[in-house]
Amino acid sequence: MSLSEGTAARGLPDDQVKAIADELADAARTGTRIDPPSRRFPAMTVADSYAVQRLWRDRREAEGGTVAGFKIGLTSVAMQQAFGLDEPDYGVIFEDQVLAAGVTVPAATWNHARVEVELSFVLDSPLVPGAGSDAGGTFTAADVLAATRCVVPSLEVLDCHVVEDGMTVVDTISDNAALGAVILGDEEFDATVFDLSWIGAKLFVNGLIVETGVSGAVLGHPAASAAWMANRFAERGEEIPAGALLLSGSFTRPVPVAAGDTVIAEYQGMGEVRVQFT
Repeated sequence: MSLSEGTAARGLPDDQVKAIADELADAARTGTRIDPPSRRFPAMTVADSYAVQRLWRDRREAEGGTVAGFKIGLTSVAMQQAFGLDEPDYGVIFEDQVLAAGVTVPAATWNHARVEVELSFVLDSPLVPGAGSDAGGTFTAADVLAATRCVVPSLEVLDCHVVEDGMTVVDTISDNAALGAVILGDEEFDATVFDLSWIGAKLFVNGLIVETGVSGAVLGHPAASAAWMANRFAERGEEIPAGALLLSGSFTRPVPVAAGDTVIAEYQGMGEVRVQFT
């Protein structure tokens, strides 16, 4: 299954898309989960799920929320195969979802909180649709690196408002690609100083290593991952503005966390990101 919106057909009418968005909004407010929309609406397509996500985004912006950046998920071959996909998914990050390293937060803020190890790009210049260096003006990893002000080690906290039994990628996309929060490291790094395809990381929970990974697991290079995401937004005419945060995908498996857990991600040459869950 391909996730490109431009080639996918809608299967649901607008009123059903709105109803799903309403259900997910209620679930987010109440800390509950809904039955997978894909199971209740068999005609639902990837295009429908991105329509749900877009409606959620438009509502948040209408309420005064500010988009801080964008995220990509399902960047590893193993995760794509698990969902029957041939490419990643993506979502948006609002300012109130960005936290600083060292923060102490209630685990109950999110449904089934899990953490992943990632790298974030902070842009110094915009990625304008059609301005990429590849054929047809599409963006490459080199374009992303040229536009980047700095790279920041990051943790993603996953959030889920859909019952996982029977859940498909259509459901996760509708749920804004399961984004709960981004925890940014307190140091910024020059992207040109590192081989960003070879950044190793160790993830500790309560002092024990529970995951290790290397950044090249993310579509071969995190900048390639960010370029893929920028191209998806460019296909619908959306510019990635200067200052935006691009969360480039996890190179570890998601690890469940609970109240009382201390989580530390150590990055090769880039220090650590720490968060305490209460």
